[in-house]
Amino acid sequence: MTISFQRRRLLQGAALLPALLPLTGTLHAAASRRFAIGDHDFLLDGKPIQIRCGEMHFARVPREYWAHRLKTIKAMGLNTVCAYLFWNYHEWREGRYDWAAQRDAAEFCRLAQQEGLWVILRPGPYACAEWEMGGLPWWLLKHDGDAFLRTRDEAYLAPARRWLQEVGRVLGPQQVTHGGPILMVQVENEYGFYGDDVGYLRVLRQALLDAGFDVPLFQCNPTNAVARTHIPELFSVANFGSDPAAGFKALDAVQKGPRMCGEYYSGWFDTWGSPHRRGGVEGATKDIAAMLKANGSFSLYMAHGGTTFGLWGGCDRPFRPDTTSYDYDAPISEAGWIGEKFDAYRTAMTPFLAPGEKLPEPPPRMATMTISPFALAESVPVKSALPARVIKDVSPRPIEQYDISRGLVSYRVTLPAGPAGVVEVARARDLAWVTLDGKQLGTFDTRYRRYKVDVPARGKPAVLEILLYTIARVNFGPEVHDRKGIHGPVTFTPKGGSAQPLEHWEIRALDFDADGVLPKLAFRKGRGKGGAFYRGGFDAARTDDTFLDMSAWGQGVVWINGRCLGRFWSIGPTQTMYLPGPWIRKGRNEVVVLDLTGPRGQGTLTIAGLTTPILDQLHRERDFPRPPGTARVQLDGVKPAHEGEFAPGSQTQDVRFAAAVKGRQFCLESLDAFDGKPFAAVAELALLDKDGKTLDQSNWTIAWVDSEEATKEDGGALNAINGQNSDYWITADKAAYPHRLVIDLGRRMDVAGLRYVPRQGPDGTPGRIRHFRAYVGDTLVVDK
Repeated sequence: MTISFQRRRLLQGAALLPALLPLTGTLHAAASRRFAIGDHDFLLDGKPIQIRCGEMHFARVPREYWAHRLKTIKAMGLNTVCAYLFWNYHEWREGRYDWAAQRDAAEFCRLAQQEGLWVILRPGPYACAEWEMGGLPWWLLKHDGDAFLRTRDEAYLAPARRWLQEVGRVLGPQQVTHGGPILMVQVENEYGFYGDDVGYLRVLRQALLDAGFDVPLFQCNPTNAVARTHIPELFSVANFGSDPAAGFKALDAVQKGPRMCGEYYSGWFDTWGSPHRRGGVEGATKDIAAMLKANGSFSLYMAHGGTTFGLWGGCDRPFRPDTTSYDYDAPISEAGWIGEKFDAYRTAMTPFLAPGEKLPEPPPRMATMTISPFALAESVPVKSALPARVIKDVSPRPIEQYDISRGLVSYRVTLPAGPAGVVEVARARDLAWVTLDGKQLGTFDTRYRRYKVDVPARGKPAVLEILLYTIARVNFGPEVHDRKGIHGPVTFTPKGGSAQPLEHWEIRALDFDADGVLPKLAFRKGRGKGGAFYRGGFDAARTDDTFLDMSAWGQGVVWINGRCLGRFWSIGPTQTMYLPGPWIRKGRNEVVVLDLTGPRGQGTLTIAGLTTPILDQLHRERDFPRPPGTARVQLDGVKPAHEGEFAPGSQTQDVRFAAAVKGRQFCLESLDAFDGKPFAAVAELALLDKDGKTLDQSNWTIAWVDSEEATKEDGGALNAINGQNSDYWITADKAAYPHRLVIDLGRRMDVAGLRYVPRQGPDGTPGRIRHFRAYVGDTLVVDK
């Protein structure tokens, strides 16, 4: 006999179903409640509850607007809010915890409870979330090694345990078992993508138990990694942006219990220099309805994206910094606005509300205002803003070794008189301007591994200066070991000669610290040359939201009344900066802009406030020069390491070669697609060693690609090696097969196979490759 879902839910409310004992919260007092995980349902005081959750990061929303956004989340049809804690946001300097004002996580939980929302807490230690270093504190990088983070190395575990103990102290009283709103707590985040040491997960689980957490603990992973790190002590949920059936099937294979999507992607994040991302409405609403109809639960990532204020934005791998706007094309926009997507999600959830549940109306939109163009008529050069304190070192080391967290760093050394040549650094993270006696020679750019500049002949000794700007630390994959600054050795190679080390450096740093601290600046009237700080202001009679138009400026940082708004970069796609009304004063407001490349145009420098954001205007012509595009693929006479046919569908596929092949470059040549159309797409591509384990990707770059969609959507080739299954490389409209994608591995490697993740989506999704060839060699890409 079949019982309807609604009737079964009511019948189950009468009795507590058997629960997974290691995951079940314990009743502590009569006033507290009990949340448990049963064989088929989540259970609140013994009654089934479907979790309709949405992610909102309180760090990305002005505290004054927390209640407004929570009301909007409730009105959309959600009954739970998911909240990340970013470890580095609360412990930027080791041992100094900060839970005040904008960082008051306990108050956020209390407000959620007041609005009738439950809370799912995700305290890390690692979060990702397009946040600086994935939430890990920069000071961990003072420890040597590139493989100790997110492992059982005590250099990482000891501070991680202290962090979780602190989280328990602050938020333990907010658990449902203590009368608060927190139902569940996540252990780590998508660890199955990073590693497979289940012992590490057990250590973190115990750390949360020791910190006083007694509600169910869980872990999340992408669909294709659910089984990799599942352990019975932790409830598993799956993360995906399509195909809920596949995600729920992966969960059913590892555990008995309710099914939940831990992150359902409502949109996607933006990176500087790539098209603005959007998420569809129709497919999402179908998936939401399908999950609820199957008695599933979910959390929308994001329900409300917000803004990565300050300098907290992260960086996609290999190195693509994220925009300050974290709008995410979420149903609740960066400024809290709602529209078609919100209405569609609300409509999709309404039929699945609990008996007697009624959705409130959303609160009104916050008012906006324009600000007339105002002048920034004062400036001070960056070099004049650098502190007097000098660090001396024989050869530059990562800035973490000097206790510098991030900002601007000047490196100076004297070059003796001599012939022309080339200066080269081992690595420059992230961008740097190189001058000789004040005259610019060129730039270092980690995006293209451009670490050399030509130096002219010198009749007398000259001062070589490298001014380096740290943009963001990578937040995903092994690349989170992202040490900033100039990495030595630094060498000078004269024409026709051999490399000579450049030694005895003087280093000065402007450390922006946790929240973008402004140094004391001696402004003067006039326009700066080169990198400079600019100051101006405006008078306001109202304190409504606005969007500062930065499209005429170059690249840098903005402050309003001493508060760091975030980074801007006119290459786009974001051209505005969201300025919340509560951060505006009635009367005079001071604006300071650090522009490292200089504003465009002549005359008075101005900024205006707009009533709508500009999120989708690309200007790649404003970027630093890319390496010359003179390369071509040379496969004539090269024997494929493997040729074959992928299976249809969206599942991850491992292909093993007959024998390992050694080389520095790898080429995937796609010959046709399952749908017969000319597109080729790859969600993710990894290479395997002889033991079937993935090779290190930390130094990979795209050496060549025959076609990539870069206008209608972000279909760039870097998407194929960034570790994100939800985005993808796809060829442009008019390009025809065969298609070739060539990866530079950074060094020679033994390649014994490949792991291919097709573009995700339902059957018939364009671009899924059928027949292919794989090549490994040292010179698959050569100059013309």
